[in-house]
Amino acid sequence: MSRYFLSLGSNLESEKHLRAALRGLRARFGDLQVSSVYESAAVGFDGPPFWNLAISLQTDLDAEALNDWLHALEAREGRVRGGPRYADRTLDIDIVAADGHTLERPELREAFVLAPLSEISPNILVQQENATVGELWARLQRAHPGEAIKRLQIDLTKDAG
Repeated sequence: MSRYFLSLGSNLESEKHLRAALRGLRARFGDLQVSSVYESAAVGFDGPPFWNLAISLQTDLDAEALNDWLHALEAREGRVRGGPRYADRTLDIDIVAADGHTLERPELREAFVLAPLSEISPNILVQQENATVGELWARLQRAHPGEAIKRLQIDLTKDAG
């Protein structure tokens, strides 16, 4: 069994799509560790704010099979692939870490990934930065104290299976 850490986001009917994602993930993988929900501005394009969260799950799937399963879940929620990289999303799910080490992802420098991920697992090592997720989040907060990201007072796990 491997432990994976996922970053989930949505800026179109966010509550609906993120609740559905959590239901689907729980139905397939069982117990999940789920962060709070954070709201931040769209990055790279002009669009509605995103809701983001991080989850941790255990599975016997390898990363490629898990990624395929996650793409199918995104598609069920109306995600269309092949458009611009920076665009509105019904649901976006990325594997950002596996077994305590991050994958090389540019999003690991962004508050919308670091804030929720540091909440559930601050000690994950980001090898390319030689720092943990928690350390990178603290650095980002010091460097950009006015960064527009806020924790929402909403529990998406209710009615999510």
